[in-house]
Amino acid sequence: MSFVQALRHQLRLNAFWAPRRCLATQSAAAAAQAKPASGSASPKADGPALAKSSCTENTVLVGLNYLKGQPEVMALADDAYPPWLWTLLEPKELPDDGPGGKAEKVRLRKENRQRIRDQNFMKTQ
Repeated sequence: MSFVQALRHQLRLNAFWAPRRCLATQSAAAAAQAKPASGSASPKADGPALAKSSCTENTVLVGLNYLKGQPEVMALADDAYPPWLWTLLEPKELPDDGPGGKAEKVRLRKENRQRIRDQNFMKTQ
């Protein structure tokens, strides 16, 4: 690990542990709709369901509605989204197909880009 990578790694760790803000808020209408629905279902009967998204259903997603005169963008239930959406953040696994294969080309390209970034950063110092 180069000196520059160690500095960047520390910055990433600090950004990860910093307090985070949630930009999603729940409107009064959505809160009123969500209360009766949550009171009728018993969570103890079927166990707690694991949520895939960070926002609950009917949460107003701040910053997504950028057009004037349009209704607020609300979060949907997790099962309303396509299943491939939840796999986007999983790391890609490339099979190790030997020298000259796709995995090696991706690794070399990533190392080259990092080397260029390090060189450009050191030029600014």
